[in-house]
This record gives sequence, C-alpha cells and structure tokens, in this order.
Amino acid sequence: MSKTRQEHDDRPGVRTTRPAEEGTDSARAPSTGISRRRLLGTAGVAGATGLALGTAGGAAGYAAARPEEATALTTVGTNAVPFHGTHQPGISTPAHARGHLIAFDLAPGARRKEAAALLRRWSATARALMAGEPATGGGHDTGVALDAGPSSLTVTFGFGRTFFDRTGLGEQRPAALDPLPPFSSDHLDPGRSDGDLWVQIGSDDALVAFHALRALQKEAGTTARVRWQMNGFNRSPGAAAHPITSRNLMGQIDGTKNPKPSEPDFARKIFVPTPPAAGTPAWMAGGSYAVVRRIRMLLDDWEKLSLHKQELVIGRRKSDGAPLTGGTETTEPDLDKRGPDGNLVIPSNAHARISAPEANAGAAMLRRPFSFHDGIGADGTPDAGLLFICWQADPLRGFVPVQRKLDRGDALSAFIRHEASGLFAVPGGAAEGEYVGQRLLES
Repeated sequence: MSKTRQEHDDRPGVRTTRPAEEGTDSARAPSTGISRRRLLGTAGVAGATGLALGTAGGAAGYAAARPEEATALTTVGTNAVPFHGTHQPGISTPAHARGHLIAFDLAPGARRKEAAALLRRWSATARALMAGEPATGGGHDTGVALDAGPSSLTVTFGFGRTFFDRTGLGEQRPAALDPLPPFSSDHLDPGRSDGDLWVQIGSDDALVAFHALRALQKEAGTTARVRWQMNGFNRSPGAAAHPITSRNLMGQIDGTKNPKPSEPDFARKIFVPTPPAAGTPAWMAGGSYAVVRRIRMLLDDWEKLSLHKQELVIGRRKSDGAPLTGGTETTEPDLDKRGPDGNLVIPSNAHARISAPEANAGAAMLRRPFSFHDGIGADGTPDAGLLFICWQADPLRGFVPVQRKLDRGDALSAFIRHEASGLFAVPGGAAEGEYVGQRLLES
C-alpha cells in the first residue's frame, strides 16, 4: 500500500487522502531521528501504512509512550486539517480550544523579495505541522509537540494595510483595507493594533499551538519582528455532553446567529468571489477579510448584575441562548413581542436586537473568537475578555455597519472596552506547490 497525505476538500471539516508522489516532503522520511509521523503510526494493525486523519472513529495510532506503557492517541489528536485548498484553513474550520494571534512588522530594509521568501518558509512550515510532521525550518524541530498528533492545527496568514507600501505593492492594496472608522467605545493601544503581517494559529492542543507559534517566530528570522501577540482559548472538544455553541467569559452563548457553511449564501458573505468584483485585485480571489479586536470585559461590573438584568442586556436567556421571546437557541427572536406591561420583551437596546442581521440590512460576518485572560490588573480587576475575530467578504458591508449601530446604543457597551484593533486581507488558499500570497508577491 502507498503512503498517504492530506488533500483538501473545499467543504469545511472534510479531510481526504490520496497517494503521495515519490520525492515529495510527505513521502520522505527524515534522515535522522524518529519522525512524528512514525510516532503516530498504527503499530500492531496489519497492513496499515499511515493514519486516517480527521476521521470520527477511534485513535489510529500511538503517542510516544513511557517505557512501561503505550497510550493510544485520541481522536482529538489525530484530527488534521488540509493546508492546501481554495480558502485558507482557520476561517470556516470549527473553533479551536487554543489560539495565538501574532502581528509582525517587516524589518527595515525588508521588501517584496524578502517578504516572498518569508511567506514561502512560513507556508512550508505550516503545511508540515498541520500534517503532523516536524518543522524542518529554522535549523531543527524543537520537539515541543513530538508526541502529539496534529490536533486540528490551522495556520492562517494575512496582510495589513502597511504591508503594501513597504513592499512596493501599493497598487495591489484592496480598497476594503481602508482604515476602520473610529468608534466611541474605542480605547485603542496602537502598539497592540494593526501590523504588516498577521498570523492566526489554532489547535485543540495547547502544546501543538505553541509549537507552531515558536516555529513561525523562528522562521521570521531577521525579515520580520513581532509587533504584538495575543493568546486565547475556548472550550475543549468533548468537554460538553453534547455539541453546543461556545460561551464567552460573561457566561453567554456567543455565535448563535453565525452564518453556517451549509447555507447557500455562506461563501458570498464570507469569501471574495472568483473572479473578484471590479475594484478588488485578482490575488484576493477566494480570500476573506479579518477584523481583529481585543475586547476587555468589565467582569466585576457585569457580575454585579442579576441574572434577569444580564439577560435583558443581551436579549437572550443565559441558560441556553434562546431569545427572551421563547423557543430554543436557534429560534428566531420575535422583535415586536411585548409583555403584559406593554414593554418590548427584548429591549430596544439589547445586544441581540441591535446586532441582528435583519436589523442591519442583512450585514453578516462569521465570528470566530477566542477568550483571553492575561492576569489581574493593578486595580485588582481581571484583564480578561474576547479576542474578537470576524470574517467577511467586505468589512465595509460586514463589520463596520453593525459596529456603528452597536456604538450608538448597545446596552452591552457599558460592560466592554475595545482595546486593540486590526484589519487584514487574507488571501485565498495555496494550491499544491504554491505558498500563501504567491499570487500577490509574484504578480
């Protein structure tokens, strides 16, 4: 039987395998040491030659074990997301348990040639790590995740507005990268905002995520330096008895009205079409735009509210995310319903009412956030909240109109503070043999 490697299926969450060509990285074994792929091998299974990654069945192999025991690698560990495809991974991929967001600025003197070489190195490293293979760049693999599977690792790359002038590609900058307008709730720290390059790392294992972070930072070398980094988390897969929309640190279910990949207009809302509309450069075909906001939650103030008042602020029940007008989480809220007192059941300034697509001319975005907790401040309050990440085909039609409306009267605004912001153009996925951004950098 031949060895196998991952092949991208455009449908989110679908993983397939196909024979690996002789001489490719996935068909070669490292010349020294034991590879992670061997460590994940199906020892004891007759005729097996590799992992069937991403299946819903039991573990296919074994982690590196102590001499006295052999522990089966769990299904969570074996899951793999393809690197190559029409779209970059980490957009419509299911939410991860652990995430890192990093922005880089090109070093003085680094231009288009150096940026292309960096994206080539980063893409090679991301492809290997997402397949459960060692990171071969930067000298050697650190071994941090040596005994782990790929754990649904995804790495996503984007370009900030300033990247284009620094690489002499100003004419290729999309109009959608124009700066976001100011909002009254902004308390932005410039040092933790924007950046030439942006990387999103997600995994269901913290060590796998850190391993990718460290590998990519090392690969940056002298070409780019870290501008800011943020770390986030979500609920671990399997922690709930049944699938449920994630909760944020306020305890609220977050993401109920997200567009679903199964919806016929999902791609139109989230991804730049192929070919792009007039005014959008061809290299953005299949890409998307990411708005990134660090939103501090004033948890001490929030937790002083009674459960009833919290639910009025949001417009949904805390227990199950259902609208206050009744039903389940997925029930459409009755925005016109009034109670016995004649007042709207869902208040006029409730977050769910103001942010609803039907209240914003259909404006839609795919929210894929992480929670964060960066310790306790000098005043004794938790530095915690949401690393808000939303994806859309055009931020001027997605994030901006909704945030403007929230800015004018959202009841939740009293309990949050926007502390950092960034907008990034995320190109389409790399085809086999390509690196991410190649169609821009070699145009």
